[in-house]
Amino acid sequence: MSKTSPGNFFEDFRIGQVIRHATPRTITVGDVALYTGLFGGRFAVQSSDIFAKTVGYPRSPIDDLLVFHIVFGKTVPDVSLNAVANLGYANCCFRSPVFPGDTLNAQSEVIGLKENSSRKTGIVYVRTTGYNQEQKPVLEYVRWVMVRKRDEAAAPPGDHVPRLPTALEPKVLGEACPPINVAAYDLELAGSANRFGDYHVGEKIDHVDGITVEEAEHMMATRLYQNTARIHFDQFAAKQGRFGRRLIYGGHVISLARALSFNGLTNAFHVAAINGGRHVAPLFADGTVYAWSEVLAKAELPGREDVGALRLRTVATCDKPCGDFPYKSGDDYDPAVLLDLDYWVLMPR
Repeated sequence: MSKTSPGNFFEDFRIGQVIRHATPRTITVGDVALYTGLFGGRFAVQSSDIFAKTVGYPRSPIDDLLVFHIVFGKTVPDVSLNAVANLGYANCCFRSPVFPGDTLNAQSEVIGLKENSSRKTGIVYVRTTGYNQEQKPVLEYVRWVMVRKRDEAAAPPGDHVPRLPTALEPKVLGEACPPINVAAYDLELAGSANRFGDYHVGEKIDHVDGITVEEAEHMMATRLYQNTARIHFDQFAAKQGRFGRRLIYGGHVISLARALSFNGLTNAFHVAAINGGRHVAPLFADGTVYAWSEVLAKAELPGREDVGALRLRTVATCDKPCGDFPYKSGDDYDPAVLLDLDYWVLMPR
């Protein structure tokens, strides 16, 4: 009997199946430093213990997307080791702040399955929950991924596409954010005077800067999350596949877009939720990522006078600056678009 695992193929999944993922992970300040070195995020709350303590946190929290990527990485060996592509996200809510020294683990439930017409692959939908060492939920999200079949002739294990909400309700957006001392929030140190009230629905922001992706950086980032998906690492196998080379992990694009968004959304210090996201096109090393954002909605949070919520669409592109806000042409995306992300951020009032 083999002691190694080839990962799950599409026909191995069942609706209602619960998977407890291996390898709990204690997050350290070293992880935070490496993440900062890879993406260059400059949000003050995540950069300075003193700033964070002054406004109401016990210390700098772990970047929201680093939490997401680490929880996501736990799921890869069981859910997407044999993936062709990670397709999208929905209903993602950050439930509790995470700090250095916290240990994260994850569990997923299969909530949907749909075989593709080629019968070579199928779509697997999972709801994943990340927990800390006290088994307190810190993150919940749904994702769907295209997974290879081991045997093309195998009967599909199910046929159900779950219905998902288009956006999370504002009432849940403050769960991972303590009360903020707005009077102590130093806008000069944060980098911009723009607060919640300075943004309006329909406003579009070109984040101006671009970042070129290096092969070594994206592989280091993906290893940081203990994400073992072969498509990101195995060039020998990738040469035989659809693209002929390694694919950049989609979450890498999300983190790059978030880092770029600092220029224009400087005080959006907390990603509270991801309503939905789509990886529109693949990214490969040597591509340069740009981004722009649109304010889709603004919301007051029940019982919170300190912060408000902006619903944003951030669009990331490859090798195309975003001065003309590339997005869609009719029903089709602009060929440069990599990512279409719909999410909520919190900002001081």
